[in-house]
Amino acid sequence: MRENQQFLQNLYDAFNKREIETIISVMHPDVKWGNGVKGGFVYGRDAVREYWTNQFKVIQVQLETLKFETDQNNRNVVTTHQIVRDWQGNLLFRATIEQIFIIENGLISVYELGGTETIQEMIPLLLDKEVK
Repeated sequence: MRENQQFLQNLYDAFNKREIETIISVMHPDVKWGNGVKGGFVYGRDAVREYWTNQFKVIQVQLETLKFETDQNNRNVVTTHQIVRDWQGNLLFRATIEQIFIIENGLISVYELGGTETIQEMIPLLLDKEVK
């Protein structure tokens, strides 16, 4: 896990700066990416790019890493503090969430949420917004 901890921390830093292409560049072309807004998954780099572009039109998400671990399946598990605000800066919610990564040959092949509600479940008003 140690070798992946800095790799993942760099990705969280890039996410918080909205450097989408930095993160996309270290994803497997056919990445399976958990959709934290609506549930399910999006597949491939282009789909992740579109998912984030749409998400960032509606909400601002900041992630603070709290803990890095490896689970029994040798997946990288990152516990984060998630803060979600609207574009006026109003706090919508805070939560501690687990994010799970599979990294193969230096690329993220799978990302999923560990037992976390979707953002739409936490913020019902987003149901009417266009977020994929």
